[in-house]
Amino acid sequence: MVTLAKFPVAVFASAAIGFAVPVVAATTYPTNVIAEYVYACMKANGENRATLDRCSCSIDVIESIIPYDRYETAATFRQMGLVAGENGALFRESAPAKAAIAELKRAQAEADIRCF
Repeated sequence: MVTLAKFPVAVFASAAIGFAVPVVAATTYPTNVIAEYVYACMKANGENRATLDRCSCSIDVIESIIPYDRYETAATFRQMGLVAGENGALFRESAPAKAAIAELKRAQAEADIRCF
């Protein structure tokens, strides 16, 4: 039998168990990728609350269009394509690189239309 004196302890214990369960993320992109995208977007578009909301919207739209593995591939091609000379040529000029980057650009364009 639970007495009135033990009732607050029981309520606290059951509440603590509820908070111990990890929250499942609603996103398929890793948090650090989302944060990096939003940070870079805000650096390019202004560092204020409105831009934070728009940049967060933008990565959400991209996530809804491109699965993470293809986003990662396109981002890698884009980053490695910045390497000067012959070393970066493969990442700029190959058919897979062009297709992946084009898909990412289309998703970013859609995100710009919806969010900005």
